[in-house]
Amino acid sequence: MRRNDLAPTQPQLRRRISTHIEPIVRRDGLAPARDLSLGRGGPRRVCRGGHHGEAMTVAAEDLEFESHRPRLVGVAYRITGSRLDAEDVVQDAWLRWRAADRDRIEHPGAWLTTVTSRLALDRLKSAQHRREVYVGPWLPDPISEEPGPSAHAELAESLSIGFLAVLERLAPTERVVFLLADVFSVPFDEIATAVDKRPDACRQIASRARQRLSEGRPRFAPTDDEAWSVAAAFMQATEAGDVDTLVALLAEDALVVSDGGPDRHAARRPVIASRAPRFLINLSRREIQELDQVEVRLVNGQPGAVVSRDGRPWMALAVAVERGLVSRVWVVLNPDKLAGLDGRPVS
Repeated sequence: MRRNDLAPTQPQLRRRISTHIEPIVRRDGLAPARDLSLGRGGPRRVCRGGHHGEAMTVAAEDLEFESHRPRLVGVAYRITGSRLDAEDVVQDAWLRWRAADRDRIEHPGAWLTTVTSRLALDRLKSAQHRREVYVGPWLPDPISEEPGPSAHAELAESLSIGFLAVLERLAPTERVVFLLADVFSVPFDEIATAVDKRPDACRQIASRARQRLSEGRPRFAPTDDEAWSVAAAFMQATEAGDVDTLVALLAEDALVVSDGGPDRHAARRPVIASRAPRFLINLSRREIQELDQVEVRLVNGQPGAVVSRDGRPWMALAVAVERGLVSRVWVVLNPDKLAGLDGRPVS
């Protein structure tokens, strides 16, 4: 779904949202993942070398790594919450794969998952202090990729912004153990190697992590026709400034969480349902200008939209729909987190 036209008046935008949503809900499956998919994908003949961005032809022996790349990016993204960090981690894993004695690697997939998890864990630990002093709520980098229709529910749910945000409750090692065990079904003996702990200790860590996440973990509902219809009406009402419709579409316990980082204005705390309509309308009027491009698309596997200005992502929004009502709205304004949405190659 691409838009080449400039953003029109509000009535035109409302018509465009409906036009964009209709082809999505009529498809048998969700939009296909890109080659950097976080859920599926096949070998690629070209990868990015080092940190210099030069293209290199992948040798035949490295096609093994390329067949695992999508899953490795998925592991690293869920651990770090950052698309760009995930790409860097997987690139580092590729360099280690190139230097390894592959004759001694009995199971390449397990070996690569272990190496990627270790590197992602190190990256997450180094980011802990920055997140502790982060201005306002912290949300993960939004992405457009999603698991394929055959992916199990845990894999799809674990891409949602709400799920990734609640993982912030866990310490870095807890997060890695929980994700590998519960999302990627990695055996505990392999997890133990990744986090440098005993398998029985990893079982205990996973159990504690599940308990810590049991309260406050957002309920997840797969995106379907009803979700898109509700999301379309919600976005139309927001752009039109229709308070009454927004009130009717929001669940009683709905929350709006916005992440502007240090440079963009956003709410410092989650906004409750009674204040959400005015907040969303004011946000729309302040952040969306007449010439901005608005593209309705899946954001972390849920209905959403990406606003672009001068060809660069300016704002991303994702909506969770439960029982016909909007239960959560996530808005990412931090420009550093939007960089992965503009389709540029990531080295």
